[in-house]
Amino acid sequence: MSDVTYFNKKRREIFKYSSAIIGGLALGGLSKTALASSISSGIPEVTESSELIRINYNENPLGMSPKAQYAAYLAIAKANRYPYHDEGLLQRKIAKLHGIDKTNVLMLQGSCEGIRSSFEALATSETQLVIPELTYEGGPKYAKIMGMNIVRVPMLPGFKFDVDGLKKAVHEYTGPSIVYIVNPNNPTATITPADLIEPWIKSKPKNTLFLVDEAYAEFVNDTQFRSVDGLIREGYNNVVLLKTFSKIFAMAGMRIGYALGNADLLRKMANYNTSESLNYCAIEAASTSLDDQEFINYSKTTIDTSRQILISALKTLDLEYLPSEANFLFHRVNVPLVSYQQKMKEHGVLIGRAFPPATEWCRISMGTPEEMIRFTQLMLSFRTKGWL
Repeated sequence: MSDVTYFNKKRREIFKYSSAIIGGLALGGLSKTALASSISSGIPEVTESSELIRINYNENPLGMSPKAQYAAYLAIAKANRYPYHDEGLLQRKIAKLHGIDKTNVLMLQGSCEGIRSSFEALATSETQLVIPELTYEGGPKYAKIMGMNIVRVPMLPGFKFDVDGLKKAVHEYTGPSIVYIVNPNNPTATITPADLIEPWIKSKPKNTLFLVDEAYAEFVNDTQFRSVDGLIREGYNNVVLLKTFSKIFAMAGMRIGYALGNADLLRKMANYNTSESLNYCAIEAASTSLDDQEFINYSKTTIDTSRQILISALKTLDLEYLPSEANFLFHRVNVPLVSYQQKMKEHGVLIGRAFPPATEWCRISMGTPEEMIRFTQLMLSFRTKGWL
């Protein structure tokens, strides 16, 4: 089989759902009757050869775009050379995508490198990190290493960000602050409307940097969301935006992302990057992914469909859940999470870990529609046995 034939086959395998079927599921979901009848055959059997359903790390279950896979494959042949030129081409492509100059783009080995390098370059032990109580732990992880004071602001009902509380924490502190905002948030998958964030950033509170992580922005449907890249285009120098290829582009294992912001801030961050350049395969795959709009659209529609399948099951089970604007969903469980995790693992499904203080809630990443149907069958079966 030739290389081109192989990757064409991979393309057919990924794009296997018809648009009519996916569109219908995404809009209508699975009926309560259909879900209830799905448990008639009992809990699906799990054998040693069964493939695990991995819905615990917010990965894209489709895998990389076949075009991106082929680009990465071709890049191997030139991996004996440093990829400085090609990285520069990708940097310029990203700059054009966001309508900014290339000096406002810093390439990263995943967005976590941006969290770490921004703290090392722009913070001191006098700097406080201000975060919502329930959010991605990458921020506090690196802040703790830096010896920064970490201020966690309690959530509002529905696990919404208390923006006024975040403002108060900054206003009452006499030293410098970094405000870390994940939007959509992880693990809740909810958004904070742009009209609550942008005015605060535009007010330019003294000695305050806003670090905004938009890892899941491409999955958002809610029109209240707006990327802060618009503020960077307008020239605001108090905000750094972190982006990644790990999620909708399905490149979590390739470790590539970027930061957008003021050129002077990014130059300081660059001094703390772990490497002078990214690897060739990641660069070529990322560049190709940006051009593959067909895969981006298909990936989003598939996630929308899987989410609707899960929501239909949660409604049938009468389990509370938060509105999801990402490739995962946060729902309440009626049993200890650790026992629910273990039972699911025994039946071939890996689900999300605990996220204190939301210890009665479970984060579920979206698998393929087939995987979500199998998972929701298990959920319904678990209910009959008192395991959920």
